[in-house]
Amino acid sequence: MKIKYFEDTDTALLELEGGAPTETRDLSEDITLDLDESGHVVSITIEHASVKSGNHT
Repeated sequence: MKIKYFEDTDTALLELEGGAPTETRDLSEDITLDLDESGHVVSITIEHASVKSGNHT
């Protein structure tokens, strides 16, 4: 798994092992899941990540 954080947009991207994403689903207003052709989660995007983690100032 790889975790990337984009400070300019306060976005976290969690890339899981797996294939290329073929579908994106909204889990909530700030969280999206990317799925491969078999329906397995290949990545998770979290908007407003610092707020969601409790690390905001």
